[in-house]
Amino acid sequence: MPKEKNETIIELKAVTKRYGFGDAESFALHNFDLTVKRGEFIMIMGPSGCGKTTLLNIIGLLDKPTAGEYFLNGKSVERISSRRKAHFRAKEIGFIFQNFNLIPNLSVIENVSLPLIYSGYHKTRRLKKADDILEHFHLREREYYMPYQLSGGQQQRVAIARSLISNPSIILADEPTGNLDSRSSHIIMEELRDIHAQGNTIIMVTHNPALTTYATRVINMLDGEIDTDIKTVDDSDLPRPGDPEKISVRILSKKRPVELEVDSQTKVVVSGEHVTIENEEENDSKKPKQHKKKSDKKLKKKTKTEKKES
Repeated sequence: MPKEKNETIIELKAVTKRYGFGDAESFALHNFDLTVKRGEFIMIMGPSGCGKTTLLNIIGLLDKPTAGEYFLNGKSVERISSRRKAHFRAKEIGFIFQNFNLIPNLSVIENVSLPLIYSGYHKTRRLKKADDILEHFHLREREYYMPYQLSGGQQQRVAIARSLISNPSIILADEPTGNLDSRSSHIIMEELRDIHAQGNTIIMVTHNPALTTYATRVINMLDGEIDTDIKTVDDSDLPRPGDPEKISVRILSKKRPVELEVDSQTKVVVSGEHVTIENEEENDSKKPKQHKKKSDKKLKKKTKTEKKES
């Protein structure tokens, strides 16, 4: 039975963002249409000034369009109060910025736990949740460091941990690898790949075309409009929360060894960083041959001994 297509989570209709008046008037977005399905990993590219960051700010409820309609989970955001928008941002949207935006006079664990203040968590519970997520990013031993004591890659991982602390369904990333070297960029993208594999929707702005291999959809913008829109994965194949078929091997490998039965004779074992394929037919065919070789050796030794005795 074919899977149902993932639901629409974001819809923009003829969205326009205008700055200035008269001769000084300019458009960051112009009659912009966009539909985003749950579980998509969208890369947005384009030259500086084409409206990429403005688009993220509108989707993240940090800015308002001058004209047009924005529907989030099927509801128009125009009718949502500022208080409810702030609550939705705290619960459902995670932000990752190019410059990390960590608070310099707070420790790593305090930075990560910060979004939970708006959700009403007690301090002890906030720190416990932050400790758990920092362990996932291999940063537990640095949780009481200050941001200036971390490398750029570590600061960005802290920023990602902070964006995930509230279990948001949408991740908005504005050039998250822009200030990092190639090795740190690869680590960050692998983390985002794992996050996406768990069913999260990611919309990421980048200038690096090499990173588009991680995306399920690539949008090129020009002068506040979509120039090209290419999907690399069908909607029916997008990951969904709790969908076991979409969990990556890397996520499985962090747990105890997992056995996946392909058919009655073939078994796949995932343990640590290794994947082993076991085939019962091959194993059975090898065993007699090995046993036969051992018995032949014993027989030859016995024959030589008998000759000496005679």
